[in-house]
Amino acid sequence: MNLTITPAALSGAVTPPPSKSQAHRLLIAAALAGEGSVIHNLADSQDIRATRRCLTELNTNSSALPKFDCGESGSTLRFLIPIALALRGGGVFTGHGRLMERPQQPYFDLFDEKGIRYGQKDGVLTVEGKLTPGEYRLPGNVSSQFITGLLLALPLLDGPSVIIPTTRLESEGYIALTLDAMEAFGVTVPATRSLPPRYLISGGGGYRPAEVTVEADWSQAAFWYAANHLGGRVEILGLNPHSRQGDMVVSAWARELSGDGDLELDVSGCPDLVPPLAAMAAVRQGTTRLINAGRLRIKESDRLASVTAALNAMGADIEEGPDFLTIRGRDSLAGGCTVDCCNDHRIAMMAAVAATRCREPVTLLGAECVAKSYPDFWEHYRILGGVFHEHTGE
Repeated sequence: MNLTITPAALSGAVTPPPSKSQAHRLLIAAALAGEGSVIHNLADSQDIRATRRCLTELNTNSSALPKFDCGESGSTLRFLIPIALALRGGGVFTGHGRLMERPQQPYFDLFDEKGIRYGQKDGVLTVEGKLTPGEYRLPGNVSSQFITGLLLALPLLDGPSVIIPTTRLESEGYIALTLDAMEAFGVTVPATRSLPPRYLISGGGGYRPAEVTVEADWSQAAFWYAANHLGGRVEILGLNPHSRQGDMVVSAWARELSGDGDLELDVSGCPDLVPPLAAMAAVRQGTTRLINAGRLRIKESDRLASVTAALNAMGADIEEGPDFLTIRGRDSLAGGCTVDCCNDHRIAMMAAVAATRCREPVTLLGAECVAKSYPDFWEHYRILGGVFHEHTGE
């Protein structure tokens, strides 16, 4: 789907979709608790459908290794790998887009140590063996999804385990979301006071059915914060101001970005915020650096490159570094361009809100990719006064 956006400021009220990050965790914990759980405010995005599909496969009665189609969801893939080992002796994992190119080395290093067989060929990852209780050491400065996968799986074993991050933790807010989800379903994981903390898992199961509600998503709300920075008047409803979602930092950072002068933001704990932050930084007085963002190169697109390409095409002044962006703010953006969304939902949403500050229309290629995380985005954009038309037959 290709859209041409006519610049217009957004205004009105909007409720962001349910948190995808929280929903993945609650769905998995509910499945591990057996029947009887109720989850309110559950999203129907492509990523959440992938997790539900894989949980159904996990529970099939078969002696063969289960086959998991993870779609384009990195959370689904990395969360389910250790769970499949704990419950089914492994599994066969496939995906779409760039998913199977994402590195799994922290797991592979553990599997070498634990005697678990694995192999990846032609986009298919096969793991086979059994997780055993014990000590699990892995870097803390890689994706927190590896730690979350182990946190969810190790309570299923018949003895105690400990997860020991060997470096400083990044994305610690996502680990907090995992621990909260587990606790809601009856599993408490104490953490030591050391830096980084160690996570102590008693084993023996313990997941119990629960009734829970998924919060509104701060990472998606960030695009409406960006729309306001770009001249809109959007009231963002339904957010939990006491959330454990790390991306709620966008509220404070939006205030910082509204001031003049040079600014540096460390996004290691909230890399999903880089696209909306970059859109805000593109139209402020001063130079903004978004640092410690190297993991964005292995998302749905190489997000450091795709953010830079999209916003520079629209008239921004952004320089891409190995793990950072340097953004020199301007009064407005020229527009009058075509932007490839790179099959990346966050690039499409970033370009959509940035287009509201352009002087000329902007055409987006592949705008349907928002369905990965925010299926109603274009409907909400129109309700808020966004003006666009779809090109048919292209």
